[in-house]
Amino acid sequence: SYLRHKKSSRGFTLIELMIAIAVVALLVALAIPAYSDYSTRSKVAECINGAAVAKVGISEYRQSLGPWPPSLQAAGLDTSGISHYCSAIINYDPGSGAFTIDINEAAVDSSLAADSLMPVLTPTETTSYIINWDCSKGTTSATNLKYLPATCRNSS
Repeated sequence: SYLRHKKSSRGFTLIELMIAIAVVALLVALAIPAYSDYSTRSKVAECINGAAVAKVGISEYRQSLGPWPPSLQAAGLDTSGISHYCSAIINYDPGSGAFTIDINEAAVDSSLAADSLMPVLTPTETTSYIINWDCSKGTTSATNLKYLPATCRNSS
């Protein structure tokens, strides 16, 4: 009776340990690419959120003076990078107030091609003079759409 009890508490067999290690390795192999995509998406979202300063400057100019600003500088904005992950605000359209965020793909993820993430922010003015901003994919490549926030992916 004592030997039988002692034998059942010997621990894990080698095959059980190998199976456990294989399961953990499989989970890690699936988690690393998902985390990499999440990390890239968060860096791109930082650029879009960082463009809030430009949106406020353009909106204030429009609401104070009437037309869209003739340039970003006229709205009191610096066109250089918003953050380490954003190169600049480019392609400002004084006719509509829209602009493109030039994302620094090399800083976001070294595997991304240059100019493959180019979201566009476009203002629309309501009848009560409230300015809403819409994000669109702009010239973002189809393979990189997954890195844009969901609100930017489906519009052109």
